[in-house]
Amino acid sequence: MSNNALINNTETLLGGWTLYHTLTPEDLQIFKQAMNGLLGVKYNPITVSTQIVAGTNYRFKCNATVILSELDYEALVEIYKPLSGNAVLTGITPI
Repeated sequence: MSNNALINNTETLLGGWTLYHTLTPEDLQIFKQAMNGLLGVKYNPITVSTQIVAGTNYRFKCNATVILSELDYEALVEIYKPLSGNAVLTGITPI
């Protein structure tokens, strides 16, 4: 494989982030697992980018709504799914 193919194909590179893409049922399941019990803001995932490490990192672009104020904004929700075990929320950044 040429260097250009390696640079342009982040899906096959360990540690490289994929382009944002449409959510799969598995992506939604991981999102729901990590967000279970979070109160106060409703996050609606729109697209996702993934990074393969010792497990998988996820960056979900979301529409967010603060429940009591109806304030709407966009956010990046970061989740880590280890090779075994449950997905965990690692960060939320308003964008």
